[in-house]
Amino acid sequence: MSLILIADDNASMRDGIRISLEGLGHTIEEAANGKEALDKLEQIAFDLIITDLRMPEADGLEILHQARKWYPNIMVILITAYGTIEKAVKAMRLGAYDFVTKPFSADEMEMKVEKALEQVNLTKQIQQLSNENIYLKEQIIADFGDIVGDSIAMQKVYDLIESVAITNTAVLILGESGTGKELVARAIHRNSNRKDKTFIKVSCASLAEGVLESELFGHEKGSFTGAGARRLGRFELADKGTLFLDEIGDISLNTQVKLLRVLQEKQFERVGSSKTIQVDVRIIAATNKNLLEAIKQGVFREDLYYRLNVIPITLPPLRERKEDIHSLIQRFMNKYNREAGKRIIKIDPIAEKLLLEYDYPGNVRELENAIERAIVLARGDTIKPKHLPMGLQEQKIEEFYFEDGKNLTQWVEEYEKKLIIAAYKKANSVQSETARLLGIERTTLRYKLKKYAIDN
Repeated sequence: MSLILIADDNASMRDGIRISLEGLGHTIEEAANGKEALDKLEQIAFDLIITDLRMPEADGLEILHQARKWYPNIMVILITAYGTIEKAVKAMRLGAYDFVTKPFSADEMEMKVEKALEQVNLTKQIQQLSNENIYLKEQIIADFGDIVGDSIAMQKVYDLIESVAITNTAVLILGESGTGKELVARAIHRNSNRKDKTFIKVSCASLAEGVLESELFGHEKGSFTGAGARRLGRFELADKGTLFLDEIGDISLNTQVKLLRVLQEKQFERVGSSKTIQVDVRIIAATNKNLLEAIKQGVFREDLYYRLNVIPITLPPLRERKEDIHSLIQRFMNKYNREAGKRIIKIDPIAEKLLLEYDYPGNVRELENAIERAIVLARGDTIKPKHLPMGLQEQKIEEFYFEDGKNLTQWVEEYEKKLIIAAYKKANSVQSETARLLGIERTTLRYKLKKYAIDN
């Protein structure tokens, strides 16, 4: 059922409404004054608020204003005395759903609540359909899966994917960590004539040499300690399909020799077996390393490199395609709104500036993590600078960001704390050097470190 907040300084009034609505199966939270109601609103996304128009610390109009600001689709029913009906009508013009005049019956309140919740459910259904429509559009446009970007650099990537997908040629995907190499590999498979067959991924860097060999080629029972049964390798599992070798630059020279043989002859033996197995597998490899430099250093075979590098696809880092950041942000907001059941639909201008100007050393993965964090932390419908990771927040920005509810002293202390933390890091946590950088006495520094709980 629905989650309802009842805000009224009259305890018996709250109890009566609560008992009535709990009888209908709803979950109830109570607030005894305006401040308590606002505190609960900041933490919980209610479906409906029932609030007295006149209350200590914050009245019903203020609760209405904040509720609509934080949750644009929330329903508010006001409880009013006969002499304040005019004010209640004004509140409806400001976004209240309805009002009820004291004294009222339980039936009257229940009827208004049920009508309000019908509107809530309708809004939710519309939002769900909208989200599903966005999701379906994303599926329709792409054969490119979750790859996002309309920049010139990404258009070249799409063209290459379309060109190589219909062949059985080996592909080498190059790019920094977090640029989406696996997404490209999956897009190639989805657009190939092998799309109905298996796509198998192997993370080469995460496996020791002996384990990787067993993973790739399989093993027979008893071939080594712990081999209690025959195991099929990834090449067998990927037969007629696609095998994606991620982080190919991290495999040993010994495994490289065996991999080269499979690429050349399309056959291999399981560990502990002399039986030759024939496979038909399309190889897609990926790395964030410079393989030509690895060849010079003698840690990567040149013949294997040329076998893998028939068609190279280089993915640009996010800092070189910043025009795609808007689209990526929207994709990730849609994704994590759905997962969290939230309706975060706006980004504060300063937060947006921070997101657009950051260089993202972790590339698309780092941006996705930042948006996921922001969706989790945000209250209401807006992502603010404080919801972003510290790496983004600490960028130099030209404007100050002013947030309701903070006074000058709080702002000064916040920026003082950031300055002290920055100096403390630069001085490698040496207090004397930190004090020198800040131009203050060590006793003053020690006081401020304690005040702001730095290095505790």
